[in-house]
Amino acid sequence: MADVQSFRAVRYSGAAGPLADLVAPPYDAVGDAERTALYTRSPYNVVHVTLPDSIDGAARLYEEWFAQAILVRDPEETVWLTLEDYVGPDGVARQRRGVIGSVLAEGYERGSVLPHERTHPQVIDERLALLRATRIQPEPILLLADSALELEIPTRPPDLEVAGTALWRVARSRRLEVGPLLIADGHHRYESAVALGTETGEPVGIMALVVSTDDPGLQVFPTHRVFSDRPDLAEREEGERCADLETALARLADEGYERSAVVALRRGAISLVRGDAGEPDTDLVDRHGLDGIGYTPRLEEAIAAVGDGDADVAYLMRHPRIDDVFRAARDGVRMPPKSTYFQPKPVSGLVFHPLTP
Repeated sequence: MADVQSFRAVRYSGAAGPLADLVAPPYDAVGDAERTALYTRSPYNVVHVTLPDSIDGAARLYEEWFAQAILVRDPEETVWLTLEDYVGPDGVARQRRGVIGSVLAEGYERGSVLPHERTHPQVIDERLALLRATRIQPEPILLLADSALELEIPTRPPDLEVAGTALWRVARSRRLEVGPLLIADGHHRYESAVALGTETGEPVGIMALVVSTDDPGLQVFPTHRVFSDRPDLAEREEGERCADLETALARLADEGYERSAVVALRRGAISLVRGDAGEPDTDLVDRHGLDGIGYTPRLEEAIAAVGDGDADVAYLMRHPRIDDVFRAARDGVRMPPKSTYFQPKPVSGLVFHPLTP
């Protein structure tokens, strides 16, 4: 079992201007152009800490914000109920409910938190260095609970609201026992917190948005694979030819999940490709290696990349099933990176989780 506990949050005080100018997507969802835009939007935007020019600079900046009362710490421990309004890559509007609290970052062998994707040691080292220096977590990771959460959204106005996300404080020292929890988003941040706890010999809590798999607003989307500068794939013959894309996608939707299947889209050729029994769809594509690969959760972007001549081939993926992802995690199977796409990404800078009590 995992405990979701209350914590004393750090928040923007209002002295730095509108909250909308200060928050950002999580670090791994911010591209170079957006980082530049957020940097110039406000000198107090959270990206100055999450994607800093230097790690030491981020630590100094965080301390300065405290000294200037740009950031303040709540006097009491709370957990936060969340309601997120979003439109997914499929164009459908949804609402996702959850609770933000503190979860002890323990090794996966304890079984309280489970991974589902492989990680990169370099990224873990980068996040660990930043966490070690700042001792702050500016955004929650996303965890899924394979059980119901009794979350009644208050009728009063939210305590914090920005970018489609609303938060309400819940009574002091509230605690939820759930588990095991599945990491939907935030593997590298979680593993860096585990590593810091190993370094210091002290338990490290990590801020997490916990969402029930029963929540009607929870949806996992596929991440389509797009390859460029791969002449070996451009003319490759594979799978069963389909007359058009609509037919190919319909046949893919009818395929059972007992074995892997994807649609391969090339200029002038569309095919349904099947793989091995028990194989994830992403593993079927990963046989081609990662050279020249790009990713997008938006089907129309993958199709346009081929149609415009920017890509040699696009592999169009099925929606992963949450039950399958949970089952694989319980069996100790870790899927390739970007096997799943969860939206929305929890906002960075809305509440901060300090490592000190």
